[in-house]
Amino acid sequence: MEWHQVMSYVPDVIQIFILYMVIYAILKGARGSRFGQVLMGSGILFGLLIAFTLVFHFDVLSVIVRWLLLYLALSSVVIFQDEIRRILATMGSFLFQDRTRAHVFAGGRVTPEDLTTIIFKLAKKRTGALVAFERGISLRGFETTGVALDAIISSELFFSIFTEPMPLHDGGVVIRHGRVAAAHCLFPVSSQSDLSASGMRHRAAVGLSEQTDALVIVVSEETGRVSVAHNGRLIRYPDAEEDARTAILRWVRKAMPQQKTTAEAMSDWMKRRTDKLFRRRHDAPEAAKSAAAAQEAAADAGASGKERK
Repeated sequence: MEWHQVMSYVPDVIQIFILYMVIYAILKGARGSRFGQVLMGSGILFGLLIAFTLVFHFDVLSVIVRWLLLYLALSSVVIFQDEIRRILATMGSFLFQDRTRAHVFAGGRVTPEDLTTIIFKLAKKRTGALVAFERGISLRGFETTGVALDAIISSELFFSIFTEPMPLHDGGVVIRHGRVAAAHCLFPVSSQSDLSASGMRHRAAVGLSEQTDALVIVVSEETGRVSVAHNGRLIRYPDAEEDARTAILRWVRKAMPQQKTTAEAMSDWMKRRTDKLFRRRHDAPEAAKSAAAAQEAAADAGASGKERK
């Protein structure tokens, strides 16, 4: 195959790659949401219908399926506008995401274990709480409905916020970079029919997770149970504290990735190099002893063989 023939396939390869990346980004952003489930089901259904019409050459049915696919694409923009907005915001957040995530806690670092302990202290006291973790999509628009704090996280602060009749107990708290960015924030309320029996905190948590990629933790005031809202879904955990604590800790670790500073990364690198050098020095004499023992064994075996001869 000549060079110009190879180059003629380059535009096709680039177009296939771009189409693959767009489809992958859409499916990744829609994963776990109602829009993603409808998109996946519709894609499978229409794929089977189109394959059926092509195999059996049903031209009229093929035209109808294509028109239905066009109407479905247009109507999905209206029906799932909140989910599409969240997907587009998630895709755009990668360009403007703040990479400096230093979680400060009393001169040290906020660990997911510390925050999980605070959440379950609230649950043990049956103090209702609504905590939203900002991730890729900014929550600054919701902070304007509350009171800006920019405070260090502590159990005393959380109890002073969520305990009635404190002025900030109603509404939610926004966590950004390991600090309480704002409190008394109003979140959008979800209209899902299966949440009709739930309280306003749970519906607000699901509503915020429908419009953003935030992770929202809810503590029930009536039962003390801890729930998590993510991608428009509410996950209720059992009353067993240990099982719930383990699950919530995994969610908090996902919402608060601990990134090391340059000094910490350099210190870890130096430690790894030192350990590697120490092992090399420790293993060198052992390897020399093993080699010498092997040579002696080989010499003894050779000598014994000569004696037998």
